Amino acid sequence: MPIDFTFVPKHYAARDNEKMKEVLMDLESEAPAIHYYMIRGGVKQKNITIWEPGMVGGEYIKTYGHYHVGKLDETYWIVFGEGIVLLQKLARDEKGEMIPDVVEEFKAIPVKEGDKVYMPSGVGHLAVNIGNTYFVTADDSPVNFEEKNAVSLPGHADYELVKKMRGFAYYVVESFGQPALRKNSLYKEVKKIDAGGLLVI
Repeated sequence: MPIDFTFVPKHYAARDNEKMKEVLMDLESEAPAIHYYMIRGGVKQKNITIWEPGMVGGEYIKTYGHYHVGKLDETYWIVFGEGIVLLQKLARDEKGEMIPDVVEEFKAIPVKEGDKVYMPSGVGHLAVNIGNTYFVTADDSPVNFEEKNAVSLPGHADYELVKKMRGFAYYVVESFGQPALRKNSLYKEVKKIDAGGLLVI
């Protein structure tokens, strides 16, 4: 497939430690300068994300996380390494607005090379590298090369609710050499959890 290089300067992005501090469990621990890298191609050309291996404090390197708003779904294909994908659906109030600190359903999905994970509309997600190598995924999320206001798009990603809560309802941490889930104390309630076989501490 021929690649469209029209937006070459905008194809590449990295999430640095300064930005990631907004959603980390531990702000003071030593961390890599860059947590992960993105090569953005969009729905047809796919996007590639590459995570650094390692930890910040006791927490594994992860993506920032976001919610899909409107008619926007996404699939992750695991290209290399091993990780855990976290999905969470927030409860809604009487106006249909998401309640930031009440989770209707939380799910942890361990993944490895060859797996794929589907994220429906309205479901928040992030992914974590639990291996000793890079973790690499491809996805089919649309890319906003035109730099329009994301909220004006029919489907877009909302990062603000994740920022407000300093991450998802659980952090993926190391416990006795294995990945485990540690509750984020800012969340008031998690109604249903599927820990994917992970210990909850």
